[in-house]
Amino acid sequence: MLSSTRAGLEVAGPESRRRLLAGAGAWAALGLAGCAATQTSLLLGRDGAAGLPRRVELENTPFFPQDQRYLCGPESLAAVLGAAGIPATPAELQPLVYLPGREGSLQIEMLAAARRLGALAVQLPPQLGALCRELAAGSPVVILQNLGLAVAPTWHYAVVVGYDLDAGSVLLRSGHERRLAMRMHTFEHTWARSQHWAFVALPPGRLPASAGEAELTRALLAFERVGQPAAAAVAYQTAVERWPHNLTLQMGRGNTLYAAGRKVEASAVFEAVGRAHRHAAAWINHGNVELELGRRDRAREAARQALALGGPFLPQAKALQEKVEAAGATR
Repeated sequence: MLSSTRAGLEVAGPESRRRLLAGAGAWAALGLAGCAATQTSLLLGRDGAAGLPRRVELENTPFFPQDQRYLCGPESLAAVLGAAGIPATPAELQPLVYLPGREGSLQIEMLAAARRLGALAVQLPPQLGALCRELAAGSPVVILQNLGLAVAPTWHYAVVVGYDLDAGSVLLRSGHERRLAMRMHTFEHTWARSQHWAFVALPPGRLPASAGEAELTRALLAFERVGQPAAAAVAYQTAVERWPHNLTLQMGRGNTLYAAGRKVEASAVFEAVGRAHRHAAAWINHGNVELELGRRDRAREAARQALALGGPFLPQAKALQEKVEAAGATR
């Protein structure tokens, strides 16, 4: 088993993300008067939307009207997966994300299901500007709203497919509405109750426009655990091109290449990481793969490099050295 650098990274996120979030469609409770939402005011203010198109609408985003109460989760997920080129129906997704006993879908299950089906699911920064940047880049966004009251919540997933800065509105696939226009202030008020929770589901060769290095690294580690190794290798390669010095991303690329059966390429990645970062785990991985490839001299050199570095991986380095010598004794 290859070594990794992922210790201590928490994929599930804050405990609040595990809260059950059911869907309904109770618009009657939306009496949302009062002061303007801060993020909306900043975005619509002078220079707040610098670099953004004034209007975006992703008209080709699939729409699955909500035909049963509480199934907004599968329907929203099917829409963004379809936009990413991964066909799925709400009926197919329902067993993956919907909990009948709780009448809703957990956020963590929404992310996990997208990853199992081959999409890179990335939670976005909790910012309206980040959401708009994803839309401008061509990616619809799943969001979570509370359409009820704080004391009587009505949790609901919807898909944001557009915005109009001049009109101060957003466009959603929501419930029975294919093109629901909502005032941006109202939208943010309902969205803020979920701590501005949102995510995109992308094909492995694309990266989010707004997520930073840390968020993307967490998403890739989660994708690696449940997705197909070949797809994860593509996603890691794309991320390494953006952040070429990130050790975790480089090790992840090597691990997924190995899991996909591309051992020669994986070994080359581990060797490069070992030299660039003076990292014992990379040398150990390189040596183990070289041993599997029958290249004992290269494996012996990898063990020597790992032993010289010492540190917490010293036991594994010694184990690699013993394996190399044992392999020579059986020839």
